[in-house]
Amino acid sequence: MNALTALLVRDMRIGIRVGGGALIGVLFFLVVVTMVPFAVGPDLALLKHIGPAILWLAALLASLLALDRLFAADHDDGSLDLLLMSRAPLELVVAVKGLAHWLTTGVPLIVAAPLIGLMLNLDPPAEAALMLTFLAGTPALTFIGLIGAAIAVALRRGGLLLAVLVLPLTVPVLIFGVAAANAAVAGPVPLGTPLTILCALTLASLVIGPFAAAAALRQEME
Repeated sequence: MNALTALLVRDMRIGIRVGGGALIGVLFFLVVVTMVPFAVGPDLALLKHIGPAILWLAALLASLLALDRLFAADHDDGSLDLLLMSRAPLELVVAVKGLAHWLTTGVPLIVAAPLIGLMLNLDPPAEAALMLTFLAGTPALTFIGLIGAAIAVALRRGGLLLAVLVLPLTVPVLIFGVAAANAAVAGPVPLGTPLTILCALTLASLVIGPFAAAAALRQEME
Protein backbone atom coordinates (compact mmCIF):
# COMPACT_ATOMS: atom_id res chain seq x y z
CA MET A 1 0.00 0.00 0.00
CA ASN A 2 2.89 2.35 0.70
CA ALA A 3 4.26 1.77 -2.79
CA LEU A 4 0.84 2.33 -4.38
CA THR A 5 0.32 5.50 -2.34
CA ALA A 6 3.73 6.75 -3.44
CA LEU A 7 2.82 5.98 -7.06
CA LEU A 8 -0.45 7.89 -6.69
CA VAL A 9 1.29 10.94 -5.25
CA ARG A 10 4.03 10.79 -7.90
CA ASP A 11 1.58 10.61 -10.80
CA MET A 12 -0.52 13.44 -9.37
CA ARG A 13 2.56 15.65 -9.07
CA ILE A 14 3.57 14.84 -12.64
CA GLY A 15 0.02 15.46 -13.86
CA ILE A 16 -0.04 18.89 -12.24
CA ARG A 17 3.45 19.97 -13.28
CA VAL A 18 3.63 18.59 -16.81
CA GLY A 19 1.58 19.98 -19.69
CA GLY A 20 -1.88 18.46 -19.94
CA GLY A 21 -2.47 18.63 -16.20
CA ALA A 22 -5.25 20.23 -14.24
CA LEU A 23 -4.74 23.81 -15.44
CA ILE A 24 -4.35 22.91 -19.11
CA GLY A 25 -7.42 20.68 -19.01
CA VAL A 26 -9.58 23.42 -17.49
CA LEU A 27 -8.25 26.01 -19.94
CA PHE A 28 -8.99 23.72 -22.87
CA PHE A 29 -12.46 23.10 -21.41
CA LEU A 30 -13.00 26.85 -21.17
CA VAL A 31 -11.76 27.52 -24.72
CA VAL A 32 -14.06 24.90 -26.26
CA VAL A 33 -17.12 26.20 -24.41
CA THR A 34 -16.22 29.82 -25.17
CA MET A 35 -16.12 29.12 -28.90
CA VAL A 36 -19.67 27.75 -28.96
CA PRO A 37 -21.55 31.09 -28.68
CA PHE A 38 -19.43 32.44 -31.55
CA ALA A 39 -20.42 29.43 -33.67
CA VAL A 40 -24.16 29.21 -32.92
CA GLY A 41 -24.91 32.84 -32.09
CA PRO A 42 -26.05 34.61 -28.91
CA ASP A 43 -29.43 32.84 -28.68
CA LEU A 44 -29.74 32.17 -24.92
CA ALA A 45 -32.53 29.62 -25.33
CA LEU A 46 -30.49 27.65 -27.84
CA LEU A 47 -27.38 27.82 -25.65
CA LYS A 48 -29.34 26.52 -22.68
CA HIS A 49 -30.71 23.68 -24.79
CA ILE A 50 -27.35 22.52 -26.17
CA GLY A 51 -25.30 23.53 -23.12
CA PRO A 52 -25.10 20.08 -21.45
CA ALA A 53 -24.01 18.43 -24.71
CA ILE A 54 -21.31 21.03 -25.27
CA LEU A 55 -20.00 20.73 -21.72
CA TRP A 56 -19.87 16.94 -21.89
CA LEU A 57 -18.13 16.97 -25.28
CA ALA A 58 -15.60 19.51 -23.98
CA ALA A 59 -15.00 17.36 -20.89
CA LEU A 60 -14.42 14.30 -23.08
CA LEU A 61 -11.84 16.10 -25.21
CA ALA A 62 -10.15 17.65 -22.18
CA SER A 63 -9.81 14.24 -20.52
CA LEU A 64 -7.86 12.99 -23.55
CA LEU A 65 -5.15 15.63 -23.22
CA ALA A 66 -2.98 13.79 -20.70
CA LEU A 67 -3.92 10.22 -21.55
CA ASP A 68 -1.27 9.82 -24.26
CA ARG A 69 1.48 10.38 -21.65
CA LEU A 70 -0.08 8.20 -18.97
CA PHE A 71 2.11 5.19 -19.78
CA ALA A 72 4.36 6.64 -22.49
CA ALA A 73 6.39 8.72 -20.01
CA ASP A 74 7.01 5.63 -17.85
CA HIS A 75 7.94 3.67 -20.98
CA ASP A 76 10.43 6.32 -22.07
CA ASP A 77 12.30 6.53 -18.76
CA GLY A 78 12.22 2.79 -18.05
CA SER A 79 10.00 2.96 -14.98
CA LEU A 80 7.29 0.96 -16.75
CA ASP A 81 9.59 -2.08 -16.67
CA LEU A 82 9.96 -1.65 -12.92
CA LEU A 83 6.21 -1.44 -12.52
CA LEU A 84 5.79 -4.64 -14.52
CA MET A 85 8.33 -6.42 -12.30
CA SER A 86 7.01 -5.07 -9.02
CA ARG A 87 5.26 -7.27 -6.47
CA ALA A 88 2.04 -5.28 -6.74
CA PRO A 89 -0.48 -6.65 -9.27
CA LEU A 90 -0.21 -4.73 -12.53
CA GLU A 91 -3.99 -4.30 -12.64
CA LEU A 92 -3.87 -2.48 -9.32
CA VAL A 93 -0.95 -0.33 -10.49
CA VAL A 94 -2.89 0.63 -13.61
CA ALA A 95 -5.96 1.45 -11.52
CA VAL A 96 -3.87 3.73 -9.27
CA LYS A 97 -2.46 5.56 -12.29
CA GLY A 98 -6.00 5.97 -13.62
CA LEU A 99 -7.13 7.37 -10.27
CA ALA A 100 -4.26 9.88 -10.33
CA HIS A 101 -5.27 10.95 -13.84
CA TRP A 102 -8.89 11.46 -12.81
CA LEU A 103 -7.93 13.44 -9.70
CA THR A 104 -5.76 15.81 -11.74
CA THR A 105 -8.03 16.18 -14.78
CA GLY A 106 -11.56 15.04 -13.97
CA VAL A 107 -11.98 16.71 -10.58
CA PRO A 108 -10.92 20.17 -11.84
CA LEU A 109 -13.46 19.84 -14.66
CA ILE A 110 -16.19 18.99 -12.13
CA VAL A 111 -15.30 22.07 -10.09
CA ALA A 112 -15.13 24.33 -13.15
CA ALA A 113 -18.32 23.06 -14.83
CA PRO A 114 -20.81 25.26 -12.89
CA LEU A 115 -18.78 28.41 -13.52
CA ILE A 116 -18.48 27.66 -17.22
CA GLY A 117 -22.16 26.65 -17.35
CA LEU A 118 -23.07 30.26 -16.65
CA MET A 119 -21.75 31.10 -20.10
CA LEU A 120 -24.36 28.73 -21.59
CA ASN A 121 -27.29 30.20 -19.63
CA LEU A 122 -27.67 27.25 -17.25
CA ASP A 123 -29.51 27.95 -14.00
CA PRO A 124 -28.13 26.82 -10.58
CA PRO A 125 -30.23 23.60 -10.29
CA ALA A 126 -29.09 22.53 -13.75
CA GLU A 127 -25.48 23.29 -12.86
CA ALA A 128 -25.74 21.19 -9.69
CA ALA A 129 -27.17 18.30 -11.70
CA LEU A 130 -24.42 18.75 -14.29
CA MET A 131 -21.78 18.45 -11.56
CA LEU A 132 -23.47 15.25 -10.41
CA THR A 133 -23.37 13.78 -13.92
CA PHE A 134 -19.71 14.75 -14.27
CA LEU A 135 -18.92 13.12 -10.93
CA ALA A 136 -20.68 9.94 -12.04
CA GLY A 137 -19.35 9.83 -15.60
CA THR A 138 -15.86 11.33 -15.84
CA PRO A 139 -14.19 8.33 -14.10
CA ALA A 140 -15.51 6.18 -16.95
CA LEU A 141 -13.76 8.45 -19.47
CA THR A 142 -10.46 7.95 -17.65
CA PHE A 143 -10.69 4.19 -17.16
CA ILE A 144 -11.84 3.60 -20.72
CA GLY A 145 -8.94 5.78 -21.84
CA LEU A 146 -6.54 3.53 -19.93
CA ILE A 147 -7.09 0.84 -22.54
CA GLY A 148 -6.18 3.09 -25.46
CA ALA A 149 -3.21 4.55 -23.59
CA ALA A 150 -1.86 1.06 -22.89
CA ILE A 151 -2.24 -0.02 -26.51
CA ALA A 152 -0.55 3.13 -27.84
CA VAL A 153 2.28 3.17 -25.26
CA ALA A 154 5.05 1.92 -27.55
CA LEU A 155 3.83 3.45 -30.80
CA ARG A 156 4.82 6.67 -32.47
CA ARG A 157 1.98 9.12 -32.97
CA GLY A 158 0.29 7.33 -30.13
CA GLY A 159 -1.84 10.37 -29.35
CA LEU A 160 -3.67 10.12 -32.68
CA LEU A 161 -4.18 6.38 -32.30
CA LEU A 162 -5.36 6.93 -28.75
CA ALA A 163 -8.13 9.28 -29.90
CA VAL A 164 -9.20 6.83 -32.63
CA LEU A 165 -9.38 3.97 -30.14
CA VAL A 166 -10.93 5.76 -27.19
CA LEU A 167 -13.54 8.08 -28.71
CA PRO A 168 -15.81 5.29 -30.07
CA LEU A 169 -15.68 3.49 -26.71
CA THR A 170 -16.80 6.62 -24.86
CA VAL A 171 -19.96 7.11 -26.95
CA PRO A 172 -22.27 5.35 -24.40
CA VAL A 173 -20.87 7.51 -21.59
CA LEU A 174 -21.40 10.63 -23.68
CA ILE A 175 -24.96 9.64 -24.61
CA PHE A 176 -26.13 8.95 -21.06
CA GLY A 177 -24.13 11.82 -19.57
CA VAL A 178 -25.84 14.28 -21.90
CA ALA A 179 -29.20 12.55 -21.36
CA ALA A 180 -28.85 12.91 -17.58
CA ALA A 181 -27.84 16.56 -17.86
CA ASN A 182 -30.70 17.29 -20.27
CA ALA A 183 -33.14 15.56 -17.93
CA ALA A 184 -32.08 17.91 -15.17
CA VAL A 185 -32.35 20.98 -17.42
CA ALA A 186 -35.57 20.35 -19.33
CA GLY A 187 -36.93 16.86 -18.67
CA PRO A 188 -39.31 15.13 -19.30
CA VAL A 189 -37.22 12.01 -18.58
CA PRO A 190 -36.45 11.67 -14.84
CA LEU A 191 -32.84 12.31 -13.91
CA GLY A 192 -32.53 9.00 -12.09
CA THR A 193 -32.88 6.79 -15.17
CA PRO A 194 -29.91 8.02 -17.29
CA LEU A 195 -27.86 8.76 -14.16
CA THR A 196 -28.22 5.16 -12.98
CA ILE A 197 -27.07 3.87 -16.37
CA LEU A 198 -24.16 6.33 -16.29
CA CYS A 199 -23.10 5.02 -12.87
CA ALA A 200 -23.34 1.46 -14.19
CA LEU A 201 -21.06 2.35 -17.13
CA THR A 202 -18.55 3.86 -14.72
CA LEU A 203 -18.57 0.79 -12.48
CA ALA A 204 -18.09 -1.46 -15.50
CA SER A 205 -15.16 0.64 -16.72
CA LEU A 206 -13.57 0.53 -13.25
CA VAL A 207 -13.54 -3.26 -13.49
CA ILE A 208 -12.77 -3.82 -17.17
CA GLY A 209 -10.40 -0.90 -17.81
CA PRO A 210 -7.48 -1.86 -15.50
CA PHE A 211 -7.57 -5.53 -16.53
CA ALA A 212 -7.69 -4.75 -20.26
CA ALA A 213 -4.97 -2.10 -19.94
CA ALA A 214 -2.74 -4.44 -17.91
CA ALA A 215 -3.14 -7.18 -20.52
CA ALA A 216 -2.25 -4.72 -23.28
CA LEU A 217 0.85 -3.55 -21.39
CA ARG A 218 2.06 -7.10 -20.86
CA GLN A 219 1.57 -7.82 -24.56
CA GLU A 220 3.36 -4.64 -25.60
CA MET A 221 6.38 -5.23 -23.34
CA GLU A 222 6.93 -8.87 -24.31
